[in-house]
Amino acid sequence: MALRLGSIVEALGGELHGDPDLQIEALASIESAGPQALSFLSHPKYQGQLASCQAACVIVGVAHGAQAKARGPCIVTAQPYLYFARVTQLWKAALAQPPRPRIHPSAVIDTDARVHETAKVGALCVIERGATVGAATELRSRVTVAEDCHIGERCLVHPGVVIGADGFGFAPNGGAWEKIEQLGAVRIGNDVEIGANTCIDRGALQDTVIADGVKLDNLVQIGHNVQIGAHSALAGCVGVAGSARIGAHCTLGGGAIVLGHLELADHVHISAASVVTRSIRQPGQYTGLFPIDDNATWEKNAASLKQLNRLRERLRSLENKLDNKERP
Repeated sequence: MALRLGSIVEALGGELHGDPDLQIEALASIESAGPQALSFLSHPKYQGQLASCQAACVIVGVAHGAQAKARGPCIVTAQPYLYFARVTQLWKAALAQPPRPRIHPSAVIDTDARVHETAKVGALCVIERGATVGAATELRSRVTVAEDCHIGERCLVHPGVVIGADGFGFAPNGGAWEKIEQLGAVRIGNDVEIGANTCIDRGALQDTVIADGVKLDNLVQIGHNVQIGAHSALAGCVGVAGSARIGAHCTLGGGAIVLGHLELADHVHISAASVVTRSIRQPGQYTGLFPIDDNATWEKNAASLKQLNRLRERLRSLENKLDNKERP
């Protein structure tokens, strides 16, 4: 497998400095790239590695163009990371793929389900009654699409995903639990990617909604009646509890939790392992985690935190006494 450097630039644009006939035999990170590889520099903190990089060619931004040219062949572009992403797409498209059936023989598709003629369904998938799968969407192996759920066009659903399992709804009944039937479904827009073993619960009454362009990592849990706005991205092990609403263009770092019935505005970014306990109405970066420490120090700090409310009340009392003394 090899791509001519000139053919990459012809397909994707960019300003090439170097031999267009150079053959690229691999894609690699800047620290591990060998002499036949194409690499990229997208963050200034790695610019110190550029001079020693062994890559045949490096994709760089305009700010690092002069430094890259002094090193050797390079492609200068406004967005090097995006450019590299498109190179990976070009590379995968060029790989020889053995022909395989559009629908794997082991897939189970209900006669009342609708799968577009251009959609692909992998091994051991299950598509239940009333479900729909749109054009150019691909379900990898062992994906389950439950009854009446909808997946839009050009989506990619990785192995083990379950779309439309019952949401977690139970009413207390004399020390036991009475099931609340989940009567909604799941509606997924276009150009959505869902990582392996992610679960998206069906709604209790209204549908759970995943808008266009959303990206979900592996092992994400989306509760019933959740709504996620267009082009938001949730990293691995994120959990979103029932009826939460996440706006458009939001990001949630790995392991973050959003409690139920809360709302996140558009362009809200939650740091990894944070727990969102209140609605966030303004765009911005939010972090809510207790820094890691050795256990003994952590226990002391945790004990101090438990006393903050009492100390606050004492402080208020003292402030009131001072205010009263200062009055004529």
